[in-house]
Amino acid sequence: MKNLLIIAVASAALMACQKETIVQGDTPEEVAADAATAANAAEVVLPPSIIASKSYRCKDNSVVYIDWLSDGSARAKTDKAGRATPIKVGEAGTPSLNGDATAATVTYNGQSCKA
Repeated sequence: MKNLLIIAVASAALMACQKETIVQGDTPEEVAADAATAANAAEVVLPPSIIASKSYRCKDNSVVYIDWLSDGSARAKTDKAGRATPIKVGEAGTPSLNGDATAATVTYNGQSCKA
C-alpha cells in the first residue's frame, strides 16, 4: 500500500512538470499556398468501374471470363485466376470481342460464347 502511495505522488509530480504548447493548423500563408496549388492541379480522372463480370462458355468448350467496364471497354481472361487483357469492344485486333454486358451471347476471338 505504501508503494502505491509513493507511485501516485511521483506520477502527480511528473505530470505537473510537463508543459506542452499545442499549435492548431498551418499558418495563413501555408493555407493560401496549398489552396493555390490545389486550384492549379490537373483534374483527377478515375479509371472505369466494372459494371458486370460474367463467364462465358464458347463453342470449343473453353471458358472466358469478361469484366465489362463503364467506359465501354472490357477485360477478358481465359483463366479465372489469370491476368486480364484489356479489350476495346467491337474494334479489330487481338483479342477481339463483340457484344455487351446485357447480351446472353458474345463473340470472343471469332467464337460464339454463351453466358
